Amino acid sequence: MEIREIIEKIARDKEASGGIKSVVWLAAGGSNGGNYPAQYFMDRESKTIRSQMFTSNEFVYAAPRFVDENTVAVVTSMRGTPETCVAAQVAKDLGATTIGLYVQESLLTETCDYNVRYDSIMFDESDQSRTNAALGMRIAIDIVDVMEGYEHYGDAISAYDILDKVYNDAKSYCMPLAEKWAQKNKEEHVITVMASGPAYAAGYIFSICNIMEMLQIQSPTINCCEFFHGPFEVLDKNESFFLLVSEGRTRKADERAVRFLKEYGGEKVYILDAKELGINRFKDSVAEYFNHMLFSPILNNTYMKQLSAAAKIDYMTRRYMWKVQY
Repeated sequence: MEIREIIEKIARDKEASGGIKSVVWLAAGGSNGGNYPAQYFMDRESKTIRSQMFTSNEFVYAAPRFVDENTVAVVTSMRGTPETCVAAQVAKDLGATTIGLYVQESLLTETCDYNVRYDSIMFDESDQSRTNAALGMRIAIDIVDVMEGYEHYGDAISAYDILDKVYNDAKSYCMPLAEKWAQKNKEEHVITVMASGPAYAAGYIFSICNIMEMLQIQSPTINCCEFFHGPFEVLDKNESFFLLVSEGRTRKADERAVRFLKEYGGEKVYILDAKELGINRFKDSVAEYFNHMLFSPILNNTYMKQLSAAAKIDYMTRRYMWKVQY
């Protein structure tokens, strides 16, 4: 079944009990960050549906009371992360209808009521309109449209039609820029990533999955809006900062951070603007919601991989993951 068909069927099945009243987004690590665009969309567009994202184990240990038969649980894991599989079962036990987003079949796909396969952002052959973040947001868009009506639904679907093309053009544009950035940062021990609003999770994934997990380099993530409430005290001319400038309503927060970094930072301040990546090729009514779908794969497939090559760190190596009990 296509996503729209799944949401329409769930809505019909729940109609007698009041319809879809809440959504939970469950995942761990980068998959958890990938749920952020859907949550961001729900926060800003839904008038009546409660929506919240949880990292898998927090949901397992402390599931909220609002999860019941009127809840849709969207559960994401590439290969069936154990904590996420347990979270899916907990959601089912509480009465929720579960949708699994996956790459490889696992206990997750056995557990969930519906399953949708996605493409990993890591691979060149992947369609960026079919990644977990893109499909998660598509679920959110369809839930809002089916239950409440979404006036920009057509513009959003049109954006999906060109998303992969926009990404590939942006990747070509960024490759030489990423190579220069990597050469400048190949000996860094700390790389601070900044972002806010619709781009925040792309920055978060860049920090925890790309720089810390894959390259074993320390990388705090700072929300641009929070930067001026403490973290800016670590800035000096020698620190490496990577700032994402989003397109949308919170752009002014990012621009404020840009001005400060340019005045007080040094040569290792790097700015990547969504406008450089072609986000304005999407309709203004929905462009804000597609920041993540451009930033996240660009950061993984150009900046992380170029830093891996420059620093001579194999991004497939790990110290602990898949090697020890944890």
